[in-house]
Order: sequence, then structure tokens, then C-alpha cells
Amino acid sequence: MGTNDDLASYRRCAAQIAARWPAFQERRRQRLRERERFEHAAEKATEAILEDLFTEVLDWSIGDVNHQVGRADITLTSLGIKYLIVEAKAPGALTWSATALDKALEQARGYADEQKVRRVAASDGVILQAADVQSGGLRTRLSCRLDGEQPLPQLWWLSVYGIYRERPRSEVEELEATARQGADATLAIDDEGGLDRLLHPKYKIPAACFAYVGDAGDTSTWSLPYRTADGNIDGSRLPKAIQAIISNYRGARVSSIPEAAIPDVLVRLACAANEAGKLPASGASANAARVYLRLVMVLEQLGRLDEVRHD
Repeated sequence: MGTNDDLASYRRCAAQIAARWPAFQERRRQRLRERERFEHAAEKATEAILEDLFTEVLDWSIGDVNHQVGRADITLTSLGIKYLIVEAKAPGALTWSATALDKALEQARGYADEQKVRRVAASDGVILQAADVQSGGLRTRLSCRLDGEQPLPQLWWLSVYGIYRERPRSEVEELEATARQGADATLAIDDEGGLDRLLHPKYKIPAACFAYVGDAGDTSTWSLPYRTADGNIDGSRLPKAIQAIISNYRGARVSSIPEAAIPDVLVRLACAANEAGKLPASGASANAARVYLRLVMVLEQLGRLDEVRHD
């Protein structure tokens, strides 16, 4: 943030963001539970997440958040003055597609032009992109993800005291360059089809390398990496992925994976263990690692061991 460190309003806002971020993340996860249950969530879930962000993390009041004003999903006002138009999309709809994000921002801009508002934003509850309407175009104001554990002091630019300020051009240029680099790092060429495919931003591997994928277009729903980028078994990650589920398995809850998906995930990991020559036969106990012995026992309990091929 640099240039704003000397502003009391920024320091207060940054401290508040840090203090309230964990509660926001927990509430955000709760609001997305319907997506785990039914494999989809409506735009209302995103609107609720954004309302939490603006009123619980930032400094807008509930009365400042307005819905469906001139077709805009959310309009933030202070003393009756409109400051920000927000276009909300269904959770996960914008996380991988720059085209969809651009369209959402342009949609917000259309509403902003009608209402003479100079700030717009678009979000799907996972990412948040904000821009200033300038010279007939859009100038990036903020670009961030809302699903991280680290608080985001840069959200100050959307606070009551930050929203009316112009972001320095040097910061905007750096922000846009970082965003472009992030997008480049997320895409790779699919050798089979020659098409772009999504890579996890942390592990730099595609969805096929994870034991659980909630939404192939949303990397935040990918859990338990167990293969390398070339598709081979990752010898160090495979046992960790198994252990993450079967440690105290009875009664344990894996927060990132729906309970109903656990048996399929275990079968997938067991097939990989069998492929790597690590899975012992049922009842074996001699030289096999404890994690694989426990995996066999759990699969027997679930009645799914027969689905794992033994050579």
C-alpha cells in the first residue's frame, strides 16, 4: 500500500480488516455450503458474501448496501451519494475466465454510466475486481481473491474513506502487470489438444492431479494433490493425501471435501497406491507402510476394496 501508510483512515481500516478476516472467511465458507451440497450456488450467495465484506470487514453500514438500484446488483451509498456499482455472479463463475470477468465489469459499467457513478466492481465471491471509469474506459482499482487466509489491507480502496480517492498510476500499472503475470502462470498448453488448461496457482498442476475436484473451473475446490504435472504418482504427496482423510477417519470431517465424496476419493488414491506398488493385499501387515495398511482396512469397511485392482 506504501503511499497510504501515513493515513490514519488506512491504518484503522487495515487493522480492522486483519482483526475481522478470520470471521469473514468462516462465514464465507458457510455461505458456500449449498454449493457443496447441490453442486451450485445462486448469485444471492455472492451478494451475501459481498455484504459481509463491505459491512463486517470494511466500514460500510447495512444501510449503505442497496440492491437492484437501476438493475445493479449492489450499489454502495453514503449520505445518499452513490459510490460503487457491483455486479455479482454465481460463486465460481469468474475465477478462471478473463472474458467472463471483463463482461461482468462492462455490465457494471453500463449501470454506472446510467447512474453517473465512477467506481465499478465484479465478483463471484471468490475473486473481486474493481475499476475506475475513466476516459471512456476502465482503469484497474483492485484485484484480489477473497478465499485466502491472509487479510487484504488493499481492500481499503473500497472502504468509505478510500473509495473516493484516486489510486496512483504507478500502483495501478504495477497491479495490472502482476495480474497479467498471475494469469500467465495459471495457464499451460495441453499437449494433446493444444488448448489452454487451468493450473492450480500454488502447485502448478492441472485438476487431474488432485484426488478431489469440486469444480474443474475453480482451483479453490481442488484438494489433495497426488500426481506430478506429467501425470506420474507423486511419492511424497500420495501418502499425505491418504493420511489427510484416514487419520481418525471415523467421525473425522475433512472440511475441503464433502463427506459423500470421501469413498470415491479413497478409491482414487488407492488405485494410485496400487499403481505405485504400495498397496498391500487385504490383511497383509509385513513390510507395508502403516498409511497403506490403514487405507486397505478403511476400504474394506466401506465395501470398496474390490474396485481397486491388485496385480
